[in-house]
Amino acid sequence: MKKVPMTIKGAEKLRAELHRLKSVDRPRVILAISEARAHGDLKENAEYHAAKEQQSFMEGRIAEVESKLGLCEIIDVTKFVPSSGIKKVIFGSTILLVNLSTQKQVTYQIVGVDEADLKQGLISVNSPLARALIGKEEGVEVEVQAPGGIIEYEIAEIRYE
Repeated sequence: MKKVPMTIKGAEKLRAELHRLKSVDRPRVILAISEARAHGDLKENAEYHAAKEQQSFMEGRIAEVESKLGLCEIIDVTKFVPSSGIKKVIFGSTILLVNLSTQKQVTYQIVGVDEADLKQGLISVNSPLARALIGKEEGVEVEVQAPGGIIEYEIAEIRYE
Protein backbone atom coordinates (compact mmCIF):
# COMPACT_ATOMS: atom_id res chain seq x y z
CA MET A 1 0.00 0.00 0.00
CA LYS A 2 1.13 3.49 -0.81
CA LYS A 3 1.76 5.78 2.16
CA VAL A 4 -0.05 9.13 2.17
CA PRO A 5 1.82 12.19 3.50
CA MET A 6 0.28 13.95 6.50
CA THR A 7 1.44 16.71 8.82
CA ILE A 8 1.75 16.19 12.56
CA LYS A 9 -1.26 18.48 13.15
CA GLY A 10 -3.35 16.50 10.67
CA ALA A 11 -2.51 13.21 12.36
CA GLU A 12 -3.25 14.67 15.80
CA LYS A 13 -6.62 15.94 14.56
CA LEU A 14 -7.52 12.47 13.22
CA ARG A 15 -6.38 10.79 16.46
CA ALA A 16 -8.54 13.21 18.48
CA GLU A 17 -11.54 12.48 16.25
CA LEU A 18 -10.97 8.73 16.61
CA HIS A 19 -10.73 9.04 20.39
CA ARG A 20 -13.97 11.08 20.50
CA LEU A 21 -15.77 8.60 18.24
CA LYS A 22 -14.73 5.62 20.35
CA SER A 23 -14.98 7.07 23.85
CA VAL A 24 -17.88 9.55 23.58
CA ASP A 25 -20.01 8.97 20.49
CA ARG A 26 -20.03 5.16 20.46
CA PRO A 27 -21.20 4.81 24.10
CA ARG A 28 -23.86 7.49 23.50
CA VAL A 29 -25.23 5.63 20.47
CA ILE A 30 -25.16 2.29 22.31
CA LEU A 31 -27.17 3.88 25.12
CA ALA A 32 -29.66 5.33 22.60
CA ILE A 33 -30.10 1.89 21.01
CA SER A 34 -30.63 0.33 24.42
CA GLU A 35 -33.23 2.93 25.42
CA ALA A 36 -35.05 2.61 22.08
CA ARG A 37 -35.05 -1.18 22.38
CA ALA A 38 -36.77 -0.86 25.74
CA HIS A 39 -39.73 0.85 24.07
CA GLY A 40 -40.90 -2.45 22.67
CA ASP A 41 -41.70 -3.50 19.09
CA LEU A 42 -38.57 -2.93 16.97
CA LYS A 43 -40.35 -3.15 13.60
CA GLU A 44 -42.05 0.21 14.00
CA ASN A 45 -39.63 1.82 16.42
CA ALA A 46 -38.26 4.91 14.60
CA GLU A 47 -35.91 5.80 17.48
CA TYR A 48 -34.32 2.36 17.31
CA HIS A 49 -33.85 2.47 13.54
CA ALA A 50 -32.41 6.01 13.69
CA ALA A 51 -29.94 5.00 16.41
CA LYS A 52 -28.90 1.88 14.46
CA GLU A 53 -28.35 4.00 11.34
CA GLN A 54 -26.31 6.49 13.35
CA GLN A 55 -24.25 3.60 14.73
CA SER A 56 -23.61 2.33 11.21
CA PHE A 57 -22.37 5.72 10.01
CA MET A 58 -20.19 6.14 13.09
CA GLU A 59 -18.61 2.69 12.77
CA GLY A 60 -17.90 3.46 9.12
CA ARG A 61 -16.19 6.71 10.08
CA ILE A 62 -14.14 4.92 12.76
CA ALA A 63 -12.94 2.42 10.15
CA GLU A 64 -12.15 5.24 7.70
CA VAL A 65 -10.13 7.23 10.27
CA GLU A 66 -8.24 4.12 11.40
CA SER A 67 -7.42 3.34 7.77
CA LYS A 68 -6.19 6.88 7.10
CA LEU A 69 -3.98 6.77 10.19
CA GLY A 70 -2.66 3.37 9.18
CA LEU A 71 -1.74 4.54 5.69
CA CYS A 72 -0.28 7.93 6.60
CA GLU A 73 3.35 8.90 6.66
CA ILE A 74 3.70 11.68 9.20
CA ILE A 75 6.13 14.34 8.06
CA ASP A 76 7.59 16.76 10.61
CA VAL A 77 8.61 19.78 8.58
CA THR A 78 10.05 21.52 11.68
CA LYS A 79 12.98 19.09 11.60
CA PHE A 80 13.82 19.98 7.99
CA VAL A 81 17.06 21.91 7.62
CA PRO A 82 18.01 22.80 4.06
CA SER A 83 21.47 21.37 3.37
CA SER A 84 22.39 24.25 1.07
CA GLY A 85 20.93 26.92 3.34
CA ILE A 86 18.45 27.83 0.62
CA LYS A 87 14.82 27.38 1.61
CA LYS A 88 12.65 25.48 -0.84
CA VAL A 89 8.94 24.76 -0.81
CA ILE A 90 8.34 21.22 0.47
CA PHE A 91 5.42 19.27 1.89
CA GLY A 92 4.36 20.89 5.16
CA SER A 93 6.02 24.24 4.53
CA THR A 94 4.13 27.50 4.98
CA ILE A 95 4.47 29.91 2.09
CA LEU A 96 3.75 33.64 1.91
CA LEU A 97 2.77 34.49 -1.66
CA VAL A 98 2.31 37.86 -3.32
CA ASN A 99 -0.10 38.05 -6.25
CA LEU A 100 1.93 40.06 -8.77
CA SER A 101 -1.09 41.65 -10.46
CA THR A 102 -2.97 42.71 -7.29
CA GLN A 103 -0.10 42.79 -4.74
CA LYS A 104 -2.41 40.87 -2.39
CA GLN A 105 -0.60 38.58 0.04
CA VAL A 106 -1.81 35.11 0.95
CA THR A 107 -0.32 32.44 3.18
CA TYR A 108 -0.76 28.72 2.56
CA GLN A 109 0.57 25.56 4.11
CA ILE A 110 0.97 22.52 1.89
CA VAL A 111 -0.70 19.56 3.61
CA GLY A 112 -2.06 16.09 2.85
CA VAL A 113 -5.21 15.57 0.82
CA ASP A 114 -7.36 14.81 3.88
CA GLU A 115 -6.14 17.89 5.75
CA ALA A 116 -6.80 20.49 3.06
CA ASP A 117 -9.04 23.39 4.06
CA LEU A 118 -8.68 26.50 1.92
CA LYS A 119 -10.50 28.69 4.48
CA GLN A 120 -7.74 27.87 6.97
CA GLY A 121 -4.96 28.34 4.40
CA LEU A 122 -4.28 24.61 4.08
CA ILE A 123 -3.85 23.46 0.47
CA SER A 124 -3.57 19.89 -0.74
CA VAL A 125 -0.20 18.68 -1.94
CA ASN A 126 -2.05 17.57 -5.10
CA SER A 127 -3.54 21.01 -5.86
CA PRO A 128 -2.31 22.91 -8.93
CA LEU A 129 -0.93 25.67 -6.71
CA ALA A 130 1.04 23.27 -4.49
CA ARG A 131 2.40 21.41 -7.52
CA ALA A 132 3.56 24.73 -9.00
CA LEU A 133 5.27 25.71 -5.72
CA ILE A 134 7.00 22.46 -4.70
CA GLY A 135 10.76 22.71 -5.12
CA LYS A 136 10.80 26.48 -5.71
CA GLU A 137 12.89 28.92 -3.65
CA GLU A 138 12.13 32.24 -1.97
CA GLY A 139 11.97 35.17 -4.37
CA VAL A 140 11.00 33.00 -7.33
CA GLU A 141 7.97 33.88 -9.45
CA VAL A 142 5.56 31.09 -10.38
CA GLU A 143 2.63 30.87 -12.74
CA VAL A 144 -0.44 28.90 -11.67
CA GLN A 145 -3.23 27.84 -13.99
CA ALA A 146 -6.45 28.75 -12.18
CA PRO A 147 -10.04 28.44 -13.43
CA GLY A 148 -10.05 32.19 -14.17
CA GLY A 149 -6.73 32.09 -16.03
CA ILE A 150 -3.05 32.21 -15.17
CA ILE A 151 -2.09 33.85 -11.87
CA GLU A 152 1.48 34.94 -11.19
CA TYR A 153 2.80 34.80 -7.63
CA GLU A 154 6.11 35.65 -6.03
CA ILE A 155 7.25 33.41 -3.18
CA ALA A 156 7.95 36.06 -0.53
CA GLU A 157 8.72 33.73 2.38
CA ILE A 158 9.00 30.03 3.21
CA ARG A 159 8.66 28.79 6.77
CA TYR A 160 9.08 25.29 8.20
CA GLU A 161 6.76 25.38 11.22
